[in-house]
Amino acid sequence: MFNSVFDTAASALDIKTILLCSAAAIALGLVIAFTHLKTSRTSKNFLITLTILPLLVEVVMLMVNGSLGTSIAILGAFSLIRFRSIAGNSKEISSVFFAMAVGLALGMGHILFAAVITAITVAVILILSKINIFNLTSQPQTLEITIPEDLDYTHAFDAEFKKYTTSHELVRSKTTNMGSLYQLTYDVCLKKSVSEKEFMDAIRVKNANLKVLLSHVSKEQLI
Repeated sequence: MFNSVFDTAASALDIKTILLCSAAAIALGLVIAFTHLKTSRTSKNFLITLTILPLLVEVVMLMVNGSLGTSIAILGAFSLIRFRSIAGNSKEISSVFFAMAVGLALGMGHILFAAVITAITVAVILILSKINIFNLTSQPQTLEITIPEDLDYTHAFDAEFKKYTTSHELVRSKTTNMGSLYQLTYDVCLKKSVSEKEFMDAIRVKNANLKVLLSHVSKEQLI
């Protein structure tokens, strides 16, 4: 059912078969790019990359005469280019490997197999992005508190954290303003019924009404 459209001998490849696989690569690349667009924040350049990546992988497979081991070694080196200077998030990485897998299948001539795998994977991605099975009960936030130097911050806010948060962790502490102040940074998850203003006001009572900053973590940072 999933037989290759190529003949056994690499020399038997004809232009019509290559064009057929190339057209399939572009079509499936568009499907992958469109799926990524609908489920993630992205850029036009990355979507173009996802579109042409199956075609490029297919070309590499043909250049090495269908040797799967050699192709994977070459493509493994090529895949590092995307993440050499800017780390990709989990969705970008999975989309890149998705496109590469489709390209590998097409490079071996398995057009129907590539189409079926693309359809199944796209369906799974769309379903999981819509249902609430992996939704967090509360989103993590970053809390920055400025306190005077004479305040022992070790347990200073324990009561507030117990009342307003489900979890908290001190991730950084440093001095500021020539050592007269401390700046504390916490990762916190607020309880569902908690008002952010009420929480911040409770902190301000303890830190002498100095700066309090509560910021949301970007979804793209949760990788």
